[in-house]
Amino acid sequence: MSWMPKSPKARRRLWVVLAVAPILALAVGLSLFAMRDSVTFFFTPSEATVEKAPPGRVVRLGGLVEVGSIERAPTGEVAFVVTDSVATTRVVYQGDLPDLFREGQGVVAQGAFLPDRSFRATQVLAKHDENYMPREVAEGLKDKGEWRPEATLVDGASES
Repeated sequence: MSWMPKSPKARRRLWVVLAVAPILALAVGLSLFAMRDSVTFFFTPSEATVEKAPPGRVVRLGGLVEVGSIERAPTGEVAFVVTDSVATTRVVYQGDLPDLFREGQGVVAQGAFLPDRSFRATQVLAKHDENYMPREVAEGLKDKGEWRPEATLVDGASES
């Protein structure tokens, strides 16, 4: 007794599946291989071990900017410490910081760890809490009559 289906229609369907499956698997494999360099992992300072985030590998580091840790150099370089209340990591960044960047504020820095386990950031993003609502959105909701007073306002936006 053969494992092949008896019906010619079923046999043809089996051959199509057997021909398409390896091509599909190859396409998925090549896509994943091509995307491996564009995937950026996120770590907190306590999660960023040498095994998970080796020196030179591009990752994102997130946490709070430690109070009293911001140091600005005349060259425009900024150093600060990111903490998650368990561990801390020193971050060095060259460039303009976002407007929302400040001590005690959430931050996500993209870059790579150096051999001394400090972090060289190429991009810094300031985070805001989940209650943040841009002034324009608040005003738009008011104009449409969909404003909920229990929603948090941005500094400067008024309830009218």
